[in-house]
Amino acid sequence: MPDYIYLLENRLSADQRHALTHLRNVAREAGNILFLTGDAVRDLTSGHAVRELEVAVQGNALKLKKAIEKSGGKLWGEDEPSRSLYLCFPGTVRVNVVSTHRTDYPKPGKPVYHWASIQDDLRRRDFTINSMAISLNEGSYGLLMDPLNGAADIESRTLRLVSNYGFLEQPSLLIRAIRYRARLGWEMDPRTQTRYEDARNEGVIEFLSAHDRSRELEQIGHEEDGLKVLRAIEAEGWMKVLFPAWTSAKADETKLTALHDLAVQLLMQGVHPDMSAAQMQLLTVKLPPKDLSALKKAMLRPGFVEEWNHLDSMAAGFARVLLSKSHAKPSAAYKLFMSYDPEAILWLGFTSKDKSVQERYNLFLKVWPEARQRIPYALMLEMRITPELPIYAELVEKIFLELIDGNLTTPEEMRAYLEPHSPPAPAPPPTYKRTRARRAEAKAKEQEIDEEDEDADDSFGSDDDLDEIEDDDLELGGLSKGALGADEAEESHAEEAEEEEPSAPPARKKSPPPAAKPAAKAEKPASAGKSAAPKPVSRPAPAPPAKAHSTPAKAHPAPAKVEKPSRGAAPKPAPARPKPAEKAAVRKPVKPAPKAAPVKPAAKKPSAPAARKLAPKSAKKR
Repeated sequence: MPDYIYLLENRLSADQRHALTHLRNVAREAGNILFLTGDAVRDLTSGHAVRELEVAVQGNALKLKKAIEKSGGKLWGEDEPSRSLYLCFPGTVRVNVVSTHRTDYPKPGKPVYHWASIQDDLRRRDFTINSMAISLNEGSYGLLMDPLNGAADIESRTLRLVSNYGFLEQPSLLIRAIRYRARLGWEMDPRTQTRYEDARNEGVIEFLSAHDRSRELEQIGHEEDGLKVLRAIEAEGWMKVLFPAWTSAKADETKLTALHDLAVQLLMQGVHPDMSAAQMQLLTVKLPPKDLSALKKAMLRPGFVEEWNHLDSMAAGFARVLLSKSHAKPSAAYKLFMSYDPEAILWLGFTSKDKSVQERYNLFLKVWPEARQRIPYALMLEMRITPELPIYAELVEKIFLELIDGNLTTPEEMRAYLEPHSPPAPAPPPTYKRTRARRAEAKAKEQEIDEEDEDADDSFGSDDDLDEIEDDDLELGGLSKGALGADEAEESHAEEAEEEEPSAPPARKKSPPPAAKPAAKAEKPASAGKSAAPKPVSRPAPAPPAKAHSTPAKAHPAPAKVEKPSRGAAPKPAPARPKPAEKAAVRKPVKPAPKAAPVKPAAKKPSAPAARKLAPKSAKKR
């Protein structure tokens, strides 16, 4: 579903938006709510050009006549039975203001009006594609109302009757269906087509009202391709009912084609003329004066007929102004083209034979547009003049006018002209320079950080930690940290072994010499009853996990069994710990653990010193 707020703001012309703004202000002051309905909503949804606006007011639209005329709207006609106003706003914007109502048809073509809400008004209309409304009120602006799913028929390009008796009650719908089919290229759905054929065969067209006849006659001139619609209605035989003297043979097809080409060229230059009056003039150019006069009297809007009659005088007035001395300058002539009545511009350009007028039109349509290609967009970007600036569009237009006047011929002149409008350059980013004292402080901080990192590395891999790792590896029989779980499981067996040993004087055995054990150190005896306090051990190097049933290690023989001293014997003092300097002298590099680290056999129990050595570690872990 399209965004109708966007469509209202971008698909409508500036003059059409101004007309809706005036109507919204008038309705708000009067306390009425209003909606955009009919052909305008259909054309907005389907993507066609919006040629006419219809606004439905929930209330009496005739009471708004004076307020609308004060706001700039010109009254072209009115219809009291339906409480409708036919208006024209500046820029030749046709607007129909109608009161919301529903209708009954006791007789064909004879409606009886009942004033109702917008919902009832949408359900009494002709086709579903015209039964939609867009709110123009403050609280619901842009809201679409589509009770009969007309958007689906627009998508499928289908003409579907709202009422099954539409053609019988309102015979003008027979003509309107053919007009929509010729303009839009859409077809009636099968049921609507069947009802169309039945109403045509029954001859209900003879009940066509005078009001509906006037509307359909005038609408031919408001179509984008009036000759195409006229031929389609004539082929169905409906022109005999509308106006028998008017046929497609009374039109000048060659001039109509030239008129459309000129209108397209003006649109490309920003001039938006309404071709209705000029097209009607060419559609009836061969019609006898008597019949032409009768046709004009049969039109719905007297204001439209007045515009039709004054086409030649409007064009003559524009010619006088265009050829005056005050508009001899190209820039002044261009401004006149952009501000004068578009319908007068269209008709003068189409009918004038004056060479001076034709030369001005040639300049406006072909020569002056080429000057836009010389606008220095690259230089403007270099001078920071971008579309985001509020004066950008105005400045581009001024440069264009200078170019068509023959000014600004060199890049230097162009730069000098743009210099006052160039915004100042942005300030460079700030640069912070440190003084000599601050640089020294920063260098000292960096050195401190480096020293802290070195201390952290040393604390992780210090000599004491390496010694502890070596001692533990030796006392655990070459097991790595990954195998500690198995040794902890044997801790209970070690304690049982201590209890089973008889109390005898301690017999201390010497450990193997360092030559036999490269990584071994002097064994540290534990005091009786209590073991030495363990030191924290840093994270050892990872070793592959030991297998459960591997052969015992050959490089590290089990330490000799030390007899447990009796309880009464005094414990011997522990030998003094060697200093780090002495350790460094004695310590030798540790060989990496083998790939498959052997595990002690399950049958062999650990010695008492090893068990006592394991006790504090397990306690720490717990």
